[in-house]
Amino acid sequence: MLTTAHGEVQTPVFMPVGTQGTVKAVDRNKLRQEIGARIILGNTYHLFLRPGIEVLRGAGGLHGFANWQGALLTDSGGFQVFSLADRRKITEAGVAFQSHLDGTRHDFTPESVIDIQRVIGADVMMVLDECPAGDVSREYARESNELTVRWAKRSQKAWQNTDALYGFEQQLFAIVQGVVYPDVRRESARALVDLDFPGYAIGGLSVGEPAEKMYEMVEVCNEVLPTSKPRYLMGVGTPENLLENVARGVDMFDCVMPTRNARNGMLFTTSGVINIRNKKWEHDHSPVDARLEADTSRAYTRSYLRHLIMSKEVLGLQIASTQNLAFYSWLMAEARRQIIEGGFQAWKREVQPQVATRL
Repeated sequence: MLTTAHGEVQTPVFMPVGTQGTVKAVDRNKLRQEIGARIILGNTYHLFLRPGIEVLRGAGGLHGFANWQGALLTDSGGFQVFSLADRRKITEAGVAFQSHLDGTRHDFTPESVIDIQRVIGADVMMVLDECPAGDVSREYARESNELTVRWAKRSQKAWQNTDALYGFEQQLFAIVQGVVYPDVRRESARALVDLDFPGYAIGGLSVGEPAEKMYEMVEVCNEVLPTSKPRYLMGVGTPENLLENVARGVDMFDCVMPTRNARNGMLFTTSGVINIRNKKWEHDHSPVDARLEADTSRAYTRSYLRHLIMSKEVLGLQIASTQNLAFYSWLMAEARRQIIEGGFQAWKREVQPQVATRL
């Protein structure tokens, strides 16, 4: 159980991604009531650029701005900055980058990123880290990780020496890096555990490496990370990825896949993956997913949803996005139930082929 100032979050949990203060095509009532989301993710980089810190401060933070009563986690923005390979410069102080919106130049430091997240008001903040490419050398991975650990120390000090702005506690998670090198991953995890953060993320995976390599790195990290604190695998992933990593001890996940794929007509359902654009669904008047409790999943048919998607109606994007997030929420809730009842491994073997099937 992750306890935050805005409620308790049962784990394992999938966090819908609301990069710019909104989960695309899904309003807060559907998130809370149908999907059952208790925590969503925002992004420091994007919110810093737009709407900007002063707008968020005037609204009392992102909770007030978006009228969201649940918990919030904010990525530090490090991944977005480091993806701007030709628009940023890394130094010991931090990273200087050029906005992808208007070309203006900005600086992120471990301290300034904490200050920004204080204004956003996230229940869980992330340290600034460097997320190197998946194919860098072991030497670069080690140097990069040592920088990330130094930044984590500075982030922690800034967190400890500043006050929350809105009257509730904000937690700070560190991020384990190390690319696909087990020794560097262990060094990273051990150094961060020694700093005693409230929780730990595993970053820099699901960036093109084979799935088995991702699972290997998760196992390496989780040999070191404490079982008594949340373990968050960033940016992952498919339903199969989630189940495999829950089995390896991961508590928290986020990924744009369910909403991004929904907008392209791909549905995740309890019976398998559907490309709703296919003509085979044209006359299928059965519910989108009758096994889910979400009203949206039961109220609309596959035929109707196909019509909306093919006609480029906005409602189609809303239905598909709600369906996919409801499925991810169901998958994690069922995994939790099976863990508590002692049947997780048998259930995983049974359900994993079903949800991965292409219908």
